[in-house]
Amino acid sequence: MTDSETVIWLEDASRKDVPRVGGKNASLGEMLNQLGSKGIAVPTGFATTSEAYWQFLEANDLKSGIADAMRDYEEGHATLAETGAAVRKMILRGKWPAALAAEIGDFYANMSKKAGRDEVDVAVRSSATAEDLPDASFAGQQETYLNVKGERELLDSCKRCFASLFTDRAISYRQVKGFDHLQVALSIGVQQMVRSDKGGSGVMFSIDTETGFDKVVVINAAWGLGENVVQGAVDPDEFVIFKPLLEGGKFKPIVEKKVGAKGIKMIYSEGAEKTRNVPTSKAERAAYVIDDDEILTLARWASIIETHYGCPMDMEWAKDGETGELFIVQARPETVQAQRDQSSFKSYEIKKKGKVLTKGLSIGGSVIAGRLCLIEDVADIDKFVDGSILVTGTTDPDWVPIMKRAAGIITDHGGRTSHAAIVSRELGVPAVVGTGEATHVLHSEQEVTLSCAEGDEGFVYEGYAEYEEKTESLSDIPQTETRVMLNLANPGSAFRWWQIPSEGVGLARMEFVINNQIQVHPMALIHFDQITDEETREKIEVLTRDYDDKSEYFVDKLARGLARIAATVYPKPVIVRMSDFKTNEYAGLLGGAGFEPKEENPMIGFRGASRYYSEAYRPGFALECQAMARLRNEMGFDNVVMMIPFCRSVGEADKVLEVMAENGLKRGENGLLVYVMCEIPSNVILAKEFATRFDGFSIGSNDLTQLTLGVDRDSDRLSGLFDEQDQAVKWMISSVIREAHAAGAKVGLCGQAPSDHPEFAQFLVDCGIDTISVTPDSFIAVKKQVAEAEAARKKGGA
Repeated sequence: MTDSETVIWLEDASRKDVPRVGGKNASLGEMLNQLGSKGIAVPTGFATTSEAYWQFLEANDLKSGIADAMRDYEEGHATLAETGAAVRKMILRGKWPAALAAEIGDFYANMSKKAGRDEVDVAVRSSATAEDLPDASFAGQQETYLNVKGERELLDSCKRCFASLFTDRAISYRQVKGFDHLQVALSIGVQQMVRSDKGGSGVMFSIDTETGFDKVVVINAAWGLGENVVQGAVDPDEFVIFKPLLEGGKFKPIVEKKVGAKGIKMIYSEGAEKTRNVPTSKAERAAYVIDDDEILTLARWASIIETHYGCPMDMEWAKDGETGELFIVQARPETVQAQRDQSSFKSYEIKKKGKVLTKGLSIGGSVIAGRLCLIEDVADIDKFVDGSILVTGTTDPDWVPIMKRAAGIITDHGGRTSHAAIVSRELGVPAVVGTGEATHVLHSEQEVTLSCAEGDEGFVYEGYAEYEEKTESLSDIPQTETRVMLNLANPGSAFRWWQIPSEGVGLARMEFVINNQIQVHPMALIHFDQITDEETREKIEVLTRDYDDKSEYFVDKLARGLARIAATVYPKPVIVRMSDFKTNEYAGLLGGAGFEPKEENPMIGFRGASRYYSEAYRPGFALECQAMARLRNEMGFDNVVMMIPFCRSVGEADKVLEVMAENGLKRGENGLLVYVMCEIPSNVILAKEFATRFDGFSIGSNDLTQLTLGVDRDSDRLSGLFDEQDQAVKWMISSVIREAHAAGAKVGLCGQAPSDHPEFAQFLVDCGIDTISVTPDSFIAVKKQVAEAEAARKKGGA
């Protein structure tokens, strides 16, 4: 520390100095002097201390005036707005003590000299001495001033920072959190500006902000200065990175990349307003703000910072457009997910719902039904109806008083790290942000259901939906010898289930990613020139606009979609079933009709393994293989196992394995395991032969029942005959388990039967099955059934 009691260099502060320089400045000092050696760049600067704040109040005899004003407010003699305005006016009229003003000026002059400029441009940030505590984020409560130049401007901005300790929102927030207004001081951080007005900036978390999944970093990015991202005025790019595979720099574990609309950017401005927003160009809207190497650098920094602080962190970053350098400009503890009870989780199932009115990013993971209250201007917040669902363009801290009274929140703009998202999480209120159209398509008093429980996409449904809420405890799940795994399909909701103590993913359905995220038939991407329908061509062009090579669109989207599932349970195995659409389903994909035959019975037609080596689909399967190779070799998810569906003969198995090897996926190399679905009687009859070609079997009980009993599983008239517990089906299952084990192969079952029928779980355990894979909502019930079955088996054998 320097000898000064009122102004210090940031690098002379550390995190133990929160009472002196506030959470924000203490954290900046900590990073400057502790993490610079680890490659983390933080802009240099200085800070006024809490002593400077008290000196300012003392010199202007403000303490008693502030105390009187706060007492009048608390006793109901003045409104919040009147009180805040009165106190801010007192502070702004105050005069700087000469010695304090001179010291701030000297530090600024030294800072300018170090930067090689007469008057360096700086950011002036407020840092309250009670902020960024583990249980209080104080997000956006005080002001920040950017592009400040010259001593006079600096002192004026510092005084305005002092005054911002008494904004209406800050007064209200301190009341909620139980802080004494005259016990909280304000430190001011003065940092050299990062020229992100010519580059980009954003926010990142070292934890998934929605689910609390602690193995990922979430980064939001937009062009220009960072205020737009923080306030939610812009729809940013979003990147999700898997932390455990970052070490060593061998892999690129970016599991998600989304281009945001980024309609505006904040830049420097001349005159009284030091910054202004301008529209972005079409090129800027279409491009990512940072490249893959920069994404990975920021993610590594987030991991280092989190490790140093020992808790999940909320950080702001900036990229200098003149030098290309990246900087961390703020770091504080994450205050919502870190405090969540991890011993249980809630799940919601929507039974019946109206049409989708709008959709955006889901915040909060729950479902709420109610009436809307649309307010577009903060000046009209007195019109808000308590208990309504707030609809607005965007929010900033001035909206907090009514956000606290809202049942839900819907915004036009903003990402997962926007003000609306952060405050919604802290308040425990579900929100759908970044819809782009909510204020246009919704209206006040409209009855809707807001659903944030269906993955990373949030929906607003017309009317009141029927839904069921369940709370599952994770504290009393029994241990079992039989491994119970999860069936997962939707990458967007995969992180919701990270707390479940599963043994991995027994079935990851590739079709969901292709159908919902890719949407285009792979052959239509390979042979785009053969697509003649103009409407179809246009839709494909829009979807693939960020890719020079349309085939790369398929590979990239598929690899990243599956990566989210693989990350959820890493390093436990994830068995990915290669595509198993029927021809009519393939034809339903964009551009698919021209590449698919019309079949009378697609269920037992051109599907599964038969497609992979055929000339009609072989190039499409090659794209699937490229995605799997990227997932394992480039992104690092070597826990992924490939599984071949509907493989009718051992000859077909040989052909498929040959095609896989041609595409860089040779069974046994780099630890690659290949499983086969057991869903055809031939798989059971020739189990020994199949076991020499594959490492394991996964019993698809639906198809195996259908083909053993000759019953169309989709037929209403024959539904009474479709029985997975029929003796013939059970013989098939017990036989393949016995034969596969004799040949050294593993056997699992993925199907709903064990969760619907406890006696079926008992049968599988008695057969010695290795794994049972079920949907997440039935995991705990099945785990208990398996434990009971194992106990009964041991008792019977005793």
